[in-house]
Amino acid sequence: MAMETAIHTPEVLGWAAHDATGKLSPFIFTRRENGVNDVTIKIMYCGMCRGDVQFAKNDFGNTTYPIVPGYEIVGIVTKTGSNVSNFKIGDRVGVGYVSSSCLDCELCNTSREHYCDQMRPVYNSVASDGTVTYGGYSQMIVADHRYCVHIPENLALERAAPLLVAGITVYSAMKNSNIFECPGKRIGVIGLGGLGHMAVKFGKAFGHQVTVISTSSSKKELAIQRLGADDFILSTDPTQMQGNRRSLDFILDTVSANHSVGPYIELLKVDGTLAIVGAPSKPIDFPSLPLICGKITIKGSIIGSVEEIKEMMEFCEKYEILPEIEIVPINKINEAFDRLAKNDVKFRFVLDIASS
Repeated sequence: MAMETAIHTPEVLGWAAHDATGKLSPFIFTRRENGVNDVTIKIMYCGMCRGDVQFAKNDFGNTTYPIVPGYEIVGIVTKTGSNVSNFKIGDRVGVGYVSSSCLDCELCNTSREHYCDQMRPVYNSVASDGTVTYGGYSQMIVADHRYCVHIPENLALERAAPLLVAGITVYSAMKNSNIFECPGKRIGVIGLGGLGHMAVKFGKAFGHQVTVISTSSSKKELAIQRLGADDFILSTDPTQMQGNRRSLDFILDTVSANHSVGPYIELLKVDGTLAIVGAPSKPIDFPSLPLICGKITIKGSIIGSVEEIKEMMEFCEKYEILPEIEIVPINKINEAFDRLAKNDVKFRFVLDIASS
């Protein structure tokens, strides 16, 4: 039987940045009461990504301090609202990037709520009730059940956490470029971080030949030996880049650092597609001539819908696909942030909230 609305506004311990240094420290704040459409979640783990660092340091120029980052949230349901029938106390649940949307526009009605003009992120935003949204670097969260998903029992919670953003970001971009429908394609993955390594796993699971493209030669062994990629291109080597000209059907660009995509366009076959899912803080540069002469499509994609996350979770459960992670204790949170800024992670940090 569903529990009714909480009788008080809960105080929560989180870890927040208070200025553009991005340094995180303990922060006490309040969550909204558990409403009729909400579930209260005891957070067990939260993924950490470069985007968290960028927001904490105000790289995009729109950060509101104090900011509690974290949008790869997994935990246990501790309370449910009276309208909630699909979750019960004790369920393993995940919350990703979206905390709310209008639920009434064409986008929301066609499972594209993450593109809704009224979509509000799980942190660094203002919810429809006027409260500030704080993310998963905290001990609990109150979330609208319509943006939550079940975590399959045979997926370890800590490894499932990065699926909520890193996993679904690449899954959705590849799916909506028809990569999953036609096995045997030659696909490239730029960058071998949290997103890139999941793209390799998904690409191989769907029967494609996967090439990792990186500025670092040290990633070659990781890509091929550890993740099962078929090939590796060192993008700083002109000979390798020229030797692979017009060899790929599709490229997924996962890099969030500022870079030009011009050299990568040359790797695409005629009618090839470059899908961008990384979020550099400055505009992306590319020349028009290779785009025109190759009939190239450049497209963007961000996260995925709740329905796509459910679909991805089922796929990961079936094929035992999980992120490669490193667990971060709370007392190492700033050290992990510094390492994220240097791309020193293989391949996703996950913050251990429950043991804090």
